[in-house]
Amino acid sequence: MAPIDPHSFTDSSHPLTTHVSLSLYLDFNASTIHASALLSLSSPFSGNLSLDSRSISIKSILDPQTLIPLHFSVSPSPDPIKGSEVVVVLAGQSQILILYSTSPSASALQWLSPLQTFSKTHPYVYTQCQAIHARSIFPCQDTPAARIRYDVVMNIPSPLSAVMSACHVRRRLPVLEEAKHLDALSSVVWCAEDRVVEEFAMEQPIPPYLFAFAVGELGFREVGPRTRVYAESAAGEVLDAAALEFAGTEEMIKQGEKLFGDYEWERFDLLVLPPSFPYGGMENPRMVFLTPTVIKGDATGAQVVAHELAHSWTGNLITNINNEHFWLNEGFTTYAERRIVEVVQGADIATLNMGIGWRGLNDEMERFKDNLEFTKLKNKQEGVDPDDVYSQVPYEKGFQFVLRIERQVGRTAFDEFLKKYIATFKFKSIDTDTFLDFLKANIPGIEKEINLQLWTEGVGIPEDAYEPVSAIYTKIISLAEEFKQGKMPSEDEVAEWKGQEWELYLENLPKSCEPSQVVALDKRYRLAESKDYEVKVSFLKLAISSKCKGYHGEVEKTLKSVGRMLYLRTLFTALAQTGGTEEKQLAKQIFAEARETYHPIAQGVVESILSKYI
Repeated sequence: MAPIDPHSFTDSSHPLTTHVSLSLYLDFNASTIHASALLSLSSPFSGNLSLDSRSISIKSILDPQTLIPLHFSVSPSPDPIKGSEVVVVLAGQSQILILYSTSPSASALQWLSPLQTFSKTHPYVYTQCQAIHARSIFPCQDTPAARIRYDVVMNIPSPLSAVMSACHVRRRLPVLEEAKHLDALSSVVWCAEDRVVEEFAMEQPIPPYLFAFAVGELGFREVGPRTRVYAESAAGEVLDAAALEFAGTEEMIKQGEKLFGDYEWERFDLLVLPPSFPYGGMENPRMVFLTPTVIKGDATGAQVVAHELAHSWTGNLITNINNEHFWLNEGFTTYAERRIVEVVQGADIATLNMGIGWRGLNDEMERFKDNLEFTKLKNKQEGVDPDDVYSQVPYEKGFQFVLRIERQVGRTAFDEFLKKYIATFKFKSIDTDTFLDFLKANIPGIEKEINLQLWTEGVGIPEDAYEPVSAIYTKIISLAEEFKQGKMPSEDEVAEWKGQEWELYLENLPKSCEPSQVVALDKRYRLAESKDYEVKVSFLKLAISSKCKGYHGEVEKTLKSVGRMLYLRTLFTALAQTGGTEEKQLAKQIFAEARETYHPIAQGVVESILSKYI
């Protein structure tokens, strides 16, 4: 076997999947999908074809031309990271039809009961497939190396509607014929009066981790010629606030096109998910998923949208071949995000963004001081769960490397290079060496000016990285230094501050301070009550490490109201790592009570934190 990806059973000597046709029956009562998947390969194949799956019950695998069963086996004991290997014996087929059902524990799916939604009337389900969770929705070659087109027929309760990372084709009544390959279902169940079918098609080849859907009682607001904002229809205030927060989206798309070339995905819609969504945003093509915590009321949440938009070129068009080269997705996208923000919101805001990233990168060096492999851009992940080592390194060190190249050759020349890079590799999945070869071929002599091997394979932060410089950045760092001497910033000094300024300030304070200082800062500026979660969580982390036990109630309330992993990782780590017995007990108690409200990926991350420190 010649593996193509440390997180997949896919064999590089096998033909890759090019198209998937899915029929999905969503059973909300059982938190299960009954389904069929028609996989089309790039060429006919004879031999044992390996697929990835996780917690999937396969009923049968057929030759779709003859409907004759094909012999298959599923590994008896799942790999804790990769899941189960499905081996199908082929004799010249180029297509296989898999009949299966998902599990209620599918790692990509979060099923919300009606009581967990805004309306309290109807259920909700959504997916999160990055990094290696598409395999829990359908058996596949779950690696970015296998780019797929797909179409979906989705049978859902008629009061609900569906959105996908794909073009919506139509909404219609179910047809009896469609249920014939779903042996867990009868045609009567498929065609019940209270069911409806939604059809979708993705005509461009995407990595499996970008497969995404959400189903619920959804409404939307128009915010631009290419953009709608969706959320639960009962969450009218959320929809209205999101429409205001993201009103500048079309301008960002236009700026992205000026910088990077045509926008290839037609639509750029946004879905604001329930608070349990584990990421700030997910760059699913045509339908970006967002946490409601990015709605801050001052348009600064649009920076998350700028990041997900930038992925439309770097990440979605050009994709890392596997997670060991994740920086190719995130370093370029962080650079592209800041270029867009610089034009739309101004250089000062972009520099603040960069400053927060610089602080975060330095914090990650501390986090990985005993495992320096994960301070490298190109790293080894055999036997490593990518969710466990998810960090700011590929984002911020990757950004620094891209910026280092721009600083060397100048922005004008770099912009030309970037457009050529995107045009050359669009709809392809590549590795670090492919990028470096392209870089050296198109900027001759660059390897003499920049130590490319040190940047991509070296540990830590290279000496020629760039700490941002601006008047506002320098002033905030200075005020943070003064706090160490006991001086609090005056109301005049912070009068113009928004969330980013406060976040940068808090992240540059000492890890722990005198409790009286922390309480006084909060009494004056009400940081623990901030509606900006970056500010709130940064402050609560400081309060925990400074032994301010009076904030335990606010920590508990926060951890029970949001499921974004950035905040869960920060606060659970602060409680479990820096806290005493009381804080450790509080961490265990909160997780026991809140666990079922978190997405399965987030549950796993918190479990690993608690097992490490408690």
